Amino acid sequence: MKSWFIAGSDPQDYEIGIDINVTRNGKNSGYLKAKVAEPRGFGTMMQMFKANDYLNKRMRFSTYVKSKGIEAWAGLWMRIDGPAQRQLGFDNMQNRPIKGTADWQKYEVVLDVPAESVNIAFGILQTEKGQVWLSGVQFEEVGLDVPTTSSEGNEEFPDKPENLDFAE
Repeated sequence: MKSWFIAGSDPQDYEIGIDINVTRNGKNSGYLKAKVAEPRGFGTMMQMFKANDYLNKRMRFSTYVKSKGIEAWAGLWMRIDGPAQRQLGFDNMQNRPIKGTADWQKYEVVLDVPAESVNIAFGILQTEKGQVWLSGVQFEEVGLDVPTTSSEGNEEFPDKPENLDFAE
């Protein structure tokens, strides 16, 4: 599968490929599935590329996903890497996972690509049993009016330190 590769904590327990039978709008899909009875860890179908063309931009990775028998969870993910493999941005949808069996639904992750970014990686990950298909993958610049989905820094924080005396 050109440009896509398998990785993860236990990639040997998963497989990726092109499916010409499971299609969306007549187009092939890519798939990731557990290939052993008791898969360990996670597998991911992914791409990784240089960040040069995307510096100082907000980028959205979106695709339609179909799932079958996802017992634990699956999710799109994107990571922005800086110098010395320092992670500058990350979202893997763990806080909004894909589970079970579902027909085609659109999902997305949105991250900023800072000026010091070196590489961008994205894909879909899956833990344990099941299978997911992707179709209609897009990677596009979006405006600042589109909120990021980063799992880092999305928490609601107060404006200043609170309860420093532990009275509450």
